Amino acid sequence: MTPIRTLLLLLPVALSGLVACGGETDIEQPIPLYGENPIEYPLDLWDEGVEGSTLLRVRVSEVGEVDSVEVTESSGHAGLDSAAVNGARQLRFQPGRKNGKRVRMWATLPVHFSTRPGSGAER
Repeated sequence: MTPIRTLLLLLPVALSGLVACGGETDIEQPIPLYGENPIEYPLDLWDEGVEGSTLLRVRVSEVGEVDSVEVTESSGHAGLDSAAVNGARQLRFQPGRKNGKRVRMWATLPVHFSTRPGSGAER
């Protein structure tokens, strides 16, 4: 019997680097669309019991697609970081909005890899 692979748990996406000045601008952050999770735990690292967290910076387009991904904090394992980046490129979001209009913006996305069921943040 193959163990269930507990993958990452995505925390709510937080905006990075956006500040509303004096309440003049109404900014809504991108919201990840949940469903299938394209970020896969690398099997070799799962088998070795390697765990970690990667903090990504993702740019979400006006139509909710990720068009750019950067690692802002490494998990310390290139394989976990690579899996997080590759999977994040496949994520879809409800686009961010500024003054009611869809806009491209950067957001922070934490990705947690754990071999322990139920560990980490809630989905």
